[in-house]
Amino acid sequence: MEANTRGTGRLPAAFLTPGSSSFLDFLAEHKPELLPGRTGLPEGSVVEAPHGTTIVAAVFDGGVVIAGDRRATMGNVIAQRDIEKVFPADEYSAVGIAGTAGLAVEMVRLFQLELEHYEKIEGTTLSLEGKANRLTSMIRGNLGMAMQGLAVVPVFAGYDLDRGRGRIFNYDVTGGRSEERGFAATGSGSVFARGSLKKLYREDLTAEQAVTLVVQALYDAADDDSATGGPDLARKIFPIVSLITEDGFRRLTDAEVAETVVAITDERLTRPDGPRAPLI
Repeated sequence: MEANTRGTGRLPAAFLTPGSSSFLDFLAEHKPELLPGRTGLPEGSVVEAPHGTTIVAAVFDGGVVIAGDRRATMGNVIAQRDIEKVFPADEYSAVGIAGTAGLAVEMVRLFQLELEHYEKIEGTTLSLEGKANRLTSMIRGNLGMAMQGLAVVPVFAGYDLDRGRGRIFNYDVTGGRSEERGFAATGSGSVFARGSLKKLYREDLTAEQAVTLVVQALYDAADDDSATGGPDLARKIFPIVSLITEDGFRRLTDAEVAETVVAITDERLTRPDGPRAPLI
């Protein structure tokens, strides 16, 4: 029986019809215009939108750390100095965004809702692999906008309760997904950040060492990439750093990150290029 929606306060029939546990499928069927990427740009138009970079992540003994700088750029202009690029997806996972900032934030919020909706409908959480797959479909749905220069390229990281370890997934603009072993980086400064991670990463890192590692990588990225913002001691703007372990998601406080940033900055006064890795 169809629900009566004429002033009775009852939910529309769409909300009472059995269907998929995916909120994305629900939107696609009943309100497709609300999905990111469904509204195309006029042909030949060029949009100058704020872009966010850079995101890094690393697995350590007991979990995974994900971090992002705070700068958003619009062409050669700094659009925002304190943008947030790392968000919890649910209790045991997080997303770091690079690319068109507005679309990326919208996609993350929808992803959070998708995971929450699934848990409410099914009475259980998705596996980490399942969460990564859901994000794949969302990025692929934005392909039309990506081809017009409004791309979203996230890093997804989480603690796999079934395997008892941290895992990292990287994506391209088509939704292509790859699991990264040890560490990952995305965004305009990713080439420099990845080089730093490659030389300093070890499999036996503690959580504290992993935090230092990702902040070092962001520092190196900012040193060579103008779109990546380094730690701003004057304004007290520091990278966002989050840990995900078997205890769940935890974002480090500014005071905790500042302690690491100050130690690294002091060391760079005598060694501007950062720590050295052994030749052999």
